[in-house]
Amino acid sequence: QVQLVESGGGLVQPGGSLRLSCAASGSTFSIYLMGWYRQAPGKQRELVATITSGGYTNYADSVKGRFTISRDNAKNTVYLQMNSLKPEDTAVYYCKANRMVTGVGPTGYWGQGTQVTVSS
Repeated sequence: QVQLVESGGGLVQPGGSLRLSCAASGSTFSIYLMGWYRQAPGKQRELVATITSGGYTNYADSVKGRFTISRDNAKNTVYLQMNSLKPEDTAVYYCKANRMVTGVGPTGYWGQGTQVTVSS
């Protein structure tokens, strides 16, 4: 099992910045992908950014150039630096880790989510 704990959400004005953190614990040795997703009220959960254990990143078009995902493998922690925030970035942000489980295959684990609100 993998446990994920997010932190860093809050209220910020448009144009401001926030940094989210997600710390993984438990069976972290076979995590090959970590990422951030978000879900706004009345909308489906969507991908924000992912990063592989090798450092390859992928971003949603809506956040490219504004958000940066990074990873500290030694600390089993993934970060999301969010700059130039817009009201449409308001959502609950979830951390996800993908791990290869022997005999089962790729398995995903979710954090509990952290609220990000962008408003003046």
